[in-house]
Amino acid sequence: MAPQLSPRAGDQDLTAKARIRNAALDLYASQGEDRTSMRAIAAAAGVTVGLLVHHYGTKDNIRDAVEELIVDYFRQAIAQARADGTPGGIAAARNAAVAEMLAANPEVVGYMGRVLLDPAGPRGHLLERLTELASSAVSELRRTGQASVKRAESTQVIEVMIRQLGHLFLQPMLDAMWQQLAGPAASGTGKPVLEVRVQRPGPPPGH
Repeated sequence: MAPQLSPRAGDQDLTAKARIRNAALDLYASQGEDRTSMRAIAAAAGVTVGLLVHHYGTKDNIRDAVEELIVDYFRQAIAQARADGTPGGIAAARNAAVAEMLAANPEVVGYMGRVLLDPAGPRGHLLERLTELASSAVSELRRTGQASVKRAESTQVIEVMIRQLGHLFLQPMLDAMWQQLAGPAASGTGKPVLEVRVQRPGPPPGH
């Protein structure tokens, strides 16, 4: 697989608007949106607060830009994955590309962890945007015969999301439990493997 380019740096000379968005992503990932002021974002981006307000107006608009950037990370990773072979091979290639992208961009992981696991509920629309991206990808695969049309499309979309994001959020919990139960000197031998499966319930008995 070719090295992935970062969607946050399309040009060497980034615009002030892009620098503001990138700085907001980094700060939101490390300390959360509530603890990040517009002044702090402006300082990290090397611009004035007035210029930040000129470009974005409010923190809600900054959040929207950050979430669109994260969707671009996913979109670009999927586009760079191998697009030929069996449906299972294509899915595996896309999952691997997303995993590689996440591993290379801890700020994306940090932001997603804060937003998607917030007990108060997400403020933005990141989950909806990522689900829409997955839905579009699955629809195209079904249209071109690269994905089964015998199963419900909604189930396939959820499976894509779970495969790409499930390990991101569940693996650290599994690792922590394994470390606690097996001890600090434990090796990876015998460590449980995380496997997530989505299945529609069958009809009630007798139907």
